[in-house]
Amino acid sequence: MSFSIATSGLNAISQQLGAISNNIANSGTVGFKSGRAEFSALYAQSQPLGVGVSGVTQSITRGGNIVSSSSALDLAISGNGFFVVRDSTGTTSYTRAGYFGTDKDGNLVNNLGMNMQGYPVDTKGNLQVGTVADLKIQSGSIPAKATETVGFTANFDANAKAPGKTFDRTDDSSYNNTYTTQVFDSLGREHTLTQYFVKSATANNEWDVHYFIDGNKLGASPQNIKFGTNGNMANFANGSSAVDLAWQPTGADPINIKLNYSGTTQYGSDFSVSRNQGDGYASGERTGQQVDEKGNVFATFSNGERMLQGQLILANFANPNGLQSQDGTTWAQTGSSGTPLIGAPGSGLLGFIKSSALEESNVDLTSELVGLMTAQRNYQANTKVISTNDQMMNALMQAV
Repeated sequence: MSFSIATSGLNAISQQLGAISNNIANSGTVGFKSGRAEFSALYAQSQPLGVGVSGVTQSITRGGNIVSSSSALDLAISGNGFFVVRDSTGTTSYTRAGYFGTDKDGNLVNNLGMNMQGYPVDTKGNLQVGTVADLKIQSGSIPAKATETVGFTANFDANAKAPGKTFDRTDDSSYNNTYTTQVFDSLGREHTLTQYFVKSATANNEWDVHYFIDGNKLGASPQNIKFGTNGNMANFANGSSAVDLAWQPTGADPINIKLNYSGTTQYGSDFSVSRNQGDGYASGERTGQQVDEKGNVFATFSNGERMLQGQLILANFANPNGLQSQDGTTWAQTGSSGTPLIGAPGSGLLGFIKSSALEESNVDLTSELVGLMTAQRNYQANTKVISTNDQMMNALMQAV
């Protein structure tokens, strides 16, 4: 009986050594979760039979350190959740290993060639929340887009005095302030929209705005802006917070711009502009990609634009430790884990995304080396039991 009990100990410790050696070997594997051999005593009714390994479990819920990386598509999860990936056969897996890149078709894939899952965008760039599909980054260039809207928010100085002379854009004493905005025509050519602001000589809370593009006066000039006694913009004379501007550039489609002054104020401080943004741009070539903390994936272009390509999703489980390990860094859903709870990063209990970062293995080398020495002593003790039992049997046979 002593032989079989000691042999069971050797077998169990061999499996423990296998788990420890696997942990040490994968201490540098991104997203790896350490495993632990769990022992259980073996009995036949009250008769001891030794020891066995009930299973090797991974510490799935214990995160590793997050370290910076040089690739914009190296991703780490700060908090709960797993990346959702799918292979060519349609099998869905879950991982914390954030090695991602693009294949020849622009699909976002991990280092095993599995496609990242998320919410795609439609042809107009609108996020299709609720539809889960392979994420893809647009390749090539984007055509020029003519400016259609400009958001302009400023504060006009309530202490300003009317110039007291007829407006002349070449005479800076005939207006109080001026500001320029870059706009684009249908060919992607850049033009300068200039606004000249003149304090009204007849009303304390009114201003006239004169508009020019590339030095050409626009037909909408001047427009009258009114402010209330609380400093907020009341409206234009036509009751709107925006003005429509039109101009015909040479060789291109007409430029039709809605210039929106929403949020503009008049207080007793210097003239200042807090927003001056148009939606037009020149053509550009794709230069890279970005992922923000909410998992939004953008393609970046040489013209400074970035276009939304989709939003990656994360999955969490009622019992993450119930997931079935596939290769140490990817797991599959089981009945024990429960169904995945899917959502955008940062929603609910899901963590946020850190780009240009990776989650290291959670292996604690110090603990593993201590465990290795302990297992070695236990192995030697079991071999000593076998050796002692053998000596006793020899002595017994010699005494017969």
